[in-house]
Amino acid sequence: MRKLKYYVACTVDGFIARENGSFDFFPMEGEHFADLFDSFPETIPGHIQEALGIPAENKQFDAVLMGRKTYEVGLKVGVTNPYPSLKQYVFSHTMEASPDENIQIVSHNPVDLVKELKKETGKDIWLCGGGALAATLFSEIDEMIVKLNPVVIGAGIPLFSRALDPTNLQLADRKIYSNGFMLLHYRLQK
Repeated sequence: MRKLKYYVACTVDGFIARENGSFDFFPMEGEHFADLFDSFPETIPGHIQEALGIPAENKQFDAVLMGRKTYEVGLKVGVTNPYPSLKQYVFSHTMEASPDENIQIVSHNPVDLVKELKKETGKDIWLCGGGALAATLFSEIDEMIVKLNPVVIGAGIPLFSRALDPTNLQLADRKIYSNGFMLLHYRLQK
Protein backbone atom coordinates (compact mmCIF):
# COMPACT_ATOMS: atom_id res chain seq x y z
CA MET A 1 0.00 0.00 0.00
CA ARG A 2 1.24 3.49 -0.81
CA LYS A 3 2.30 5.78 2.01
CA LEU A 4 1.64 9.45 2.60
CA LYS A 5 4.93 11.17 3.41
CA TYR A 6 5.21 14.72 4.66
CA TYR A 7 8.50 15.77 3.03
CA VAL A 8 9.08 19.31 4.20
CA ALA A 9 11.72 21.91 5.01
CA CYS A 10 11.50 23.63 8.36
CA THR A 11 13.44 25.82 10.75
CA VAL A 12 14.78 24.66 14.09
CA ASP A 13 11.83 26.47 15.70
CA GLY A 14 9.33 24.51 13.57
CA PHE A 15 8.28 26.90 10.79
CA ILE A 16 7.92 26.02 7.10
CA ALA A 17 7.49 29.60 5.88
CA ARG A 18 7.07 33.17 7.03
CA GLU A 19 3.56 34.35 7.84
CA ASN A 20 3.30 35.77 4.28
CA GLY A 21 4.25 32.37 2.80
CA SER A 22 7.80 33.29 1.77
CA PHE A 23 10.67 30.94 2.52
CA ASP A 24 13.67 33.02 1.44
CA PHE A 25 15.39 32.44 4.81
CA PHE A 26 16.27 28.81 4.00
CA PRO A 27 19.90 28.41 2.92
CA MET A 28 19.98 27.92 -0.85
CA GLU A 29 23.35 26.22 -1.02
CA GLY A 30 25.22 23.54 0.84
CA GLU A 31 26.52 20.02 0.57
CA HIS A 32 23.09 18.53 1.34
CA PHE A 33 21.60 19.70 -1.95
CA ALA A 34 23.42 17.02 -3.97
CA ASP A 35 21.86 14.32 -1.78
CA LEU A 36 18.38 15.87 -1.99
CA PHE A 37 18.63 16.24 -5.79
CA ASP A 38 19.76 12.60 -6.06
CA SER A 39 17.24 11.06 -3.64
CA PHE A 40 14.19 13.28 -4.28
CA PRO A 41 14.56 14.70 -7.83
CA GLU A 42 10.79 14.79 -8.42
CA THR A 43 10.37 17.26 -5.54
CA ILE A 44 12.41 19.91 -7.36
CA PRO A 45 10.09 22.14 -9.45
CA GLY A 46 10.31 21.27 -13.14
CA HIS A 47 11.73 24.60 -14.28
CA ILE A 48 14.55 24.28 -11.71
CA GLN A 49 15.21 20.64 -12.66
CA GLU A 50 15.65 21.76 -16.24
CA ALA A 51 17.91 24.71 -15.36
CA LEU A 52 20.16 22.56 -13.14
CA GLY A 53 20.16 19.49 -15.39
CA ILE A 54 18.48 17.28 -12.78
CA PRO A 55 16.87 14.22 -14.42
CA ALA A 56 13.07 14.24 -14.23
CA GLU A 57 12.88 10.91 -12.46
CA ASN A 58 10.32 9.80 -9.88
CA LYS A 59 12.39 7.94 -7.30
CA GLN A 60 10.11 8.28 -4.26
CA PHE A 61 6.77 9.77 -5.30
CA ASP A 62 4.33 9.82 -8.20
CA ALA A 63 1.73 12.15 -6.67
CA VAL A 64 1.90 15.42 -4.75
CA LEU A 65 -0.66 17.10 -2.48
CA MET A 66 -0.59 20.86 -1.92
CA GLY A 67 -2.77 23.36 -0.19
CA ARG A 68 -3.84 26.37 -2.22
CA LYS A 69 -1.37 28.73 -0.55
CA THR A 70 1.53 26.36 -1.25
CA TYR A 71 0.50 26.07 -4.89
CA GLU A 72 0.11 29.84 -5.21
CA VAL A 73 3.80 30.41 -4.35
CA GLY A 74 4.71 29.23 -7.86
CA LEU A 75 1.56 30.54 -9.47
CA LYS A 76 2.51 34.10 -8.46
CA VAL A 77 5.63 33.82 -10.65
CA GLY A 78 3.86 32.11 -13.55
CA VAL A 79 4.53 28.46 -12.66
CA THR A 80 1.21 26.68 -13.22
CA ASN A 81 2.63 23.12 -13.41
CA PRO A 82 5.34 22.93 -10.73
CA TYR A 83 5.89 19.16 -10.67
CA PRO A 84 5.22 17.90 -14.20
CA SER A 85 6.35 14.31 -13.50
CA LEU A 86 3.83 13.94 -10.65
CA LYS A 87 0.05 13.73 -10.47
CA GLN A 88 -0.73 17.05 -8.74
CA TYR A 89 -3.64 17.73 -6.38
CA VAL A 90 -4.36 21.20 -4.98
CA PHE A 91 -6.83 21.44 -2.10
CA SER A 92 -8.92 24.57 -2.14
CA HIS A 93 -12.42 25.75 -1.32
CA THR A 94 -11.92 29.02 -3.20
CA MET A 95 -10.26 28.07 -6.52
CA GLU A 96 -13.06 27.51 -8.98
CA ALA A 97 -10.99 26.31 -11.92
CA SER A 98 -7.54 24.88 -12.42
CA PRO A 99 -5.05 27.23 -14.10
CA ASP A 100 -3.37 24.19 -15.71
CA GLU A 101 -4.70 20.93 -17.12
CA ASN A 102 -2.13 19.02 -15.04
CA ILE A 103 -3.48 20.35 -11.73
CA GLN A 104 -6.51 18.72 -10.17
CA ILE A 105 -8.39 21.03 -7.82
CA VAL A 106 -9.95 19.16 -4.89
CA SER A 107 -12.62 20.88 -2.81
CA HIS A 108 -13.96 17.89 -0.89
CA ASN A 109 -12.54 16.06 2.12
CA PRO A 110 -8.76 15.57 1.69
CA VAL A 111 -8.74 12.52 4.00
CA ASP A 112 -11.14 10.65 1.71
CA LEU A 113 -8.97 11.35 -1.33
CA VAL A 114 -5.79 10.22 0.45
CA LYS A 115 -7.45 6.96 1.53
CA GLU A 116 -8.37 6.33 -2.12
CA LEU A 117 -4.89 7.24 -3.39
CA LYS A 118 -3.27 4.89 -0.88
CA LYS A 119 -5.26 1.98 -2.33
CA GLU A 120 -3.88 2.61 -5.82
CA THR A 121 -0.67 1.04 -7.02
CA GLY A 122 2.33 3.24 -7.52
CA LYS A 123 5.00 5.12 -5.65
CA ASP A 124 4.35 6.98 -2.42
CA ILE A 125 2.37 10.23 -2.09
CA TRP A 126 4.18 13.46 -1.23
CA LEU A 127 2.47 15.88 1.13
CA CYS A 128 4.19 19.10 0.07
CA GLY A 129 2.40 21.52 2.36
CA GLY A 130 1.22 23.61 3.96
CA GLY A 131 0.66 23.48 7.65
CA ALA A 132 -3.15 23.58 7.47
CA LEU A 133 -3.33 20.69 5.01
CA ALA A 134 -0.78 18.72 7.06
CA ALA A 135 -2.92 19.16 10.19
CA THR A 136 -6.05 18.05 8.30
CA LEU A 137 -4.26 14.99 6.92
CA PHE A 138 -2.36 14.13 10.10
CA SER A 139 -4.29 10.91 10.65
CA GLU A 140 -3.14 9.68 7.22
CA ILE A 141 0.55 10.66 7.41
CA ASP A 142 2.70 7.55 7.59
CA GLU A 143 6.13 9.17 7.57
CA MET A 144 7.71 12.58 7.94
CA ILE A 145 10.92 13.47 6.14
CA VAL A 146 12.05 16.70 7.73
CA LYS A 147 14.70 18.89 6.13
CA LEU A 148 15.75 20.66 9.32
CA ASN A 149 17.55 23.89 8.48
CA PRO A 150 19.89 25.57 10.98
CA VAL A 151 17.89 28.78 11.19
CA VAL A 152 15.24 30.29 13.48
CA ILE A 153 12.65 32.88 12.45
CA GLY A 154 10.53 33.24 15.59
CA ALA A 155 7.14 33.25 13.84
CA GLY A 156 5.56 31.98 10.69
CA ILE A 157 3.60 29.04 9.30
CA PRO A 158 4.18 26.01 11.54
CA LEU A 159 4.65 22.41 10.41
CA PHE A 160 1.07 21.83 11.59
CA SER A 161 -1.37 24.70 11.85
CA ARG A 162 -3.21 23.48 14.92
CA ALA A 163 -2.69 21.35 18.01
CA LEU A 164 -2.60 17.61 17.44
CA ASP A 165 -2.84 14.64 19.74
CA PRO A 166 0.62 13.71 20.97
CA THR A 167 2.10 11.15 18.58
CA ASN A 168 5.38 9.33 19.01
CA LEU A 169 7.81 9.30 16.13
CA GLN A 170 10.32 6.55 15.42
CA LEU A 171 13.56 7.80 13.91
CA ALA A 172 14.09 5.59 10.85
CA ASP A 173 17.10 7.37 9.36
CA ARG A 174 19.05 10.57 9.66
CA LYS A 175 21.93 12.39 8.07
CA ILE A 176 23.67 15.39 9.58
CA TYR A 177 25.73 17.66 7.35
CA SER A 178 28.69 19.81 8.32
CA ASN A 179 26.69 23.00 7.65
CA GLY A 180 24.15 22.04 10.36
CA PHE A 181 21.43 20.83 7.96
CA MET A 182 19.76 17.59 9.06
CA LEU A 183 17.65 15.18 7.03
CA LEU A 184 15.42 13.29 9.47
CA HIS A 185 13.20 10.34 8.49
CA TYR A 186 10.46 9.53 11.01
CA ARG A 187 7.74 6.89 11.05
CA LEU A 188 4.60 7.95 12.89
CA GLN A 189 3.56 5.49 15.59
CA LYS A 190 -0.20 5.50 15.77
